[in-house]
Amino acid sequence: MADNLKEMIKRAKEAQKIVEYWPQEKVDEMVAAAAWEVYKKENAEACAKLAIEETGMGIYEHKLLKHQKKTIGTLRDLYGIKTAGVVEEDKEKGLIKIAKPVGVIAALTPVTNPTSTPPGNGLPILKTRNAVIFAPHPRSRKCSGLAVGYMRKGLKKAGAPADLMQCLTEPAPELTQQLMKEADLVVATGGSAMVKVAYSSGTPSYGVGAGNATVVVDETADIKDAAKKIFLGKTFDHATSCSSENSIVIQEGIWDKMIEALKSNGGYLCSMDEKVKLKKIMWPDGSHLNKEIVAQSAEKIAGLAGISIPEGTEFLMVLGEKVGREDPYSGEKLSPVLTLWKYGSFNEAIDYVERITRFCGYGHSCGIHSTNDEHILELAMKNHVSRMMVRQPQSYGNSGNYDNGMPFSMTLGCGTWGGNITSENITWKHFLNYTWVAKPIDPVIPSEELLFGDHWKKYGK
Repeated sequence: MADNLKEMIKRAKEAQKIVEYWPQEKVDEMVAAAAWEVYKKENAEACAKLAIEETGMGIYEHKLLKHQKKTIGTLRDLYGIKTAGVVEEDKEKGLIKIAKPVGVIAALTPVTNPTSTPPGNGLPILKTRNAVIFAPHPRSRKCSGLAVGYMRKGLKKAGAPADLMQCLTEPAPELTQQLMKEADLVVATGGSAMVKVAYSSGTPSYGVGAGNATVVVDETADIKDAAKKIFLGKTFDHATSCSSENSIVIQEGIWDKMIEALKSNGGYLCSMDEKVKLKKIMWPDGSHLNKEIVAQSAEKIAGLAGISIPEGTEFLMVLGEKVGREDPYSGEKLSPVLTLWKYGSFNEAIDYVERITRFCGYGHSCGIHSTNDEHILELAMKNHVSRMMVRQPQSYGNSGNYDNGMPFSMTLGCGTWGGNITSENITWKHFLNYTWVAKPIDPVIPSEELLFGDHWKKYGK
């Protein structure tokens, strides 16, 4: 049955009006109810199972872990946060800040994370008393719809209108575009083409940029620990995450040891001949990534390329040669294929990260395995990224993890570098409007002496 978008929007608006002035306690009750239904084991298992069956991407166990972890991690970040009524007051300045919902939000959901994204975005949207209509990828409409269905069940249990959360059942580009035009706000999680469409919809939008993180391993790194974490980040869910390690930049003095450590974690270093074979199957036309290898196992990809790899191989490694279009290995791979680069001075490492990031993930993220605080700060200061993970699996840490302070989110802004309006992880605070109430206070007159004093001393009046 085709979606009646006009009717869906109408029901969403009616549902949102019902909760618009709900007190915080009632809001929190419905958020917890929706979260529990999509989080509990049997329902999470059903979502993960259907996601694998429907999309053919990733690993069931990882899908399940991601689904539950992002749900409860998001709920943890929402716990105790005030999003209704007066949320801030500055008596000295005479200001009162009142939080208000946006209205109806269109949430575009990617095929790579089809069941973890609905709660990841949906729970903060509920917390801020908004309604949401999810537009899933056509290849993952059933599993995304299943996740949304569980949350609707939770809403009903809590006495909230189920139509606060809806999902397109027959998503198509034209329908999604119309949804974005009709909504009050758009959250676009997914590929750059979809984000561009969101920005051109005429509706205020939060989008994301490309990921493809580049990670530095310097001479002070714990090589065994770094290799293990790179393996974990690269292979998680067959690299469906936009945050997966895409390139590793290794200091020349530890090159051989690092390669061996990566091999001991299931890495296989392709010869130059094998690299050529792999390139032909990954970019058949020389430039566009083959969809058949996206989020597939190293074994399957190697088999398609006619490469014989040892049993137990978890990811493939190739040597990087040039940064840019002439070497597609420097770009996006969306698969357990890792490109290795060697550097001498730390300035070279910084340059590699900047050039690779500019080519395939400007504004998104980078990482470093180091115990040198000067190196860590210098890399962060000189590269145009919105987040940098230190001694962590990149795809675990970027979007929030229990062992770092990043907000849990499935939508990672990349700032103006990546064509986005924010460089933050998209959370509850991005789904609110505010009314500022200003009371009269004693005048605060600017002091010319304070503001211009240093200038006068140096240059005169």
